[in-house]
Amino acid sequence: MAKETRILQALLREDFRAFLHKVFLTLTPGQTYIPTWHVEAIAYQLERVRRGEIKRLIINMPPRSLKSIAASVAFSAYVLGLDPSRRIICVSYSGDLAKKHSNDFRAVLESPWYQSTFPTARIGPFKNTETEIELTARGFRMATSVGGTLTGRGGDIIIIDDPLKPDDALSDTKRIAANQWFTNTLVSRLDDKRTGAIVVVMQRVHMDDLTGFLTEQSDEWEILSLSAIATCDQDIPLWGGRIHSRRQGEALSPEREPLRILDALKLQLGSDAFSAQYQQMPTPPGGAMVKRHWVKRYQELPPIAERIVVLQSWDTASKGGPENDWSVCTTWVLARGRRYYLVDVWRGRVDYPGLKAKVSELAHVWKAGRVLVEDAGAGMMLVQELTGKVLGIAAVRPEGDKATRMAVASAKFESGQAFLPERAAWLPDLEAELFAFPGSRHDDQCDSISQALLDDNLGAFAWLTPADWETVLAQARIPTRWATRRRF
Repeated sequence: MAKETRILQALLREDFRAFLHKVFLTLTPGQTYIPTWHVEAIAYQLERVRRGEIKRLIINMPPRSLKSIAASVAFSAYVLGLDPSRRIICVSYSGDLAKKHSNDFRAVLESPWYQSTFPTARIGPFKNTETEIELTARGFRMATSVGGTLTGRGGDIIIIDDPLKPDDALSDTKRIAANQWFTNTLVSRLDDKRTGAIVVVMQRVHMDDLTGFLTEQSDEWEILSLSAIATCDQDIPLWGGRIHSRRQGEALSPEREPLRILDALKLQLGSDAFSAQYQQMPTPPGGAMVKRHWVKRYQELPPIAERIVVLQSWDTASKGGPENDWSVCTTWVLARGRRYYLVDVWRGRVDYPGLKAKVSELAHVWKAGRVLVEDAGAGMMLVQELTGKVLGIAAVRPEGDKATRMAVASAKFESGQAFLPERAAWLPDLEAELFAFPGSRHDDQCDSISQALLDDNLGAFAWLTPADWETVLAQARIPTRWATRRRF
């Protein structure tokens, strides 16, 4: 045997990352394998399961992230290659998908490179069907679907790959059935409850999907959750003790799905589906505190004669930097009848000088007549330094906690007084936070919104005339009709 071949076989036996690469090339000939850091992160966590370091693992990632090939096919083949007596049960949401993964697994085991690398892992004469493949050493990989029969069967490792398809996410019956099947049937199939491992690999589809159900029930799960677009800075552990530092705003796989593609998907899928399946942050279908059906939409602003003032509301972080909270400014056009039209959202992490400059800039661009800044942290200094320089800047001291303030402000949405645009680049991220609040990961945009909607000092601005508004809109380059092909 050539030296190079022996070295390759040793590498495939000792390094699951290399093995996964080889499996990908076997199953998808002609396609290019991109050894990204997130694939290594998946491989690292699965290898920890194989070694017995963790026994409960959840991997949440967007579609087409290689998670299914890694967990359902490659991991099963790797485990059985190293120990042909292991017993593995693999579960998918449908029988067809379970069979597809099973056939892929068989293709790997029958490949010449696998057989020469793992000479003791051979398919035996006992079971070799679309749902069960048994080896000569009596280990096996058994495939089934959610709800399938497992009477009398057990395994060392259970792998659940996408237990619920997105089309079934809104079905209470199907979600509850999947979760109950896991509790009542699947978890009892571990041969040894002390050493047996369970791996759940899925994209999020609902707050009460299997990931939500399991993490609500127990804190024993190790979770690798990676969004298509990073919502915050993350340090992700990789092979050999290395760390990948992911920065907020980065695409998960820019070679395959750059930000422009993901932005297009946001508009195509809608904020709910994108937030769940791609960002791994499902929101309540109807909204939590602010209900989705309460929100009014606009394509154009009310007539100039009905407009009162441009209001800006700032929720400022205590300090800048990538590890700190966001600073947010929501800009509203207020009209007679206490109608609030949200026209812009700015969100960023900046230091104090940058924040001060941004407050002045946005107030000038939008010709704001009232600028609210929370009277806390950096906000106090901002108001002191910008009084007399920014028209209408005022410190606001919040009353009650965040949830209490939003509960009061939500009445504006319920009564039809708060309007959001039909389309805007910033809208999906805003809605993902708004409709999940107070359970959303971030709440800075919600704080800015509640501060704006609770402001009661607007009477002084009723004097603005239509001519004043024409000047404001012209200087801010805002058309009377908000065209969707532009910002909105």
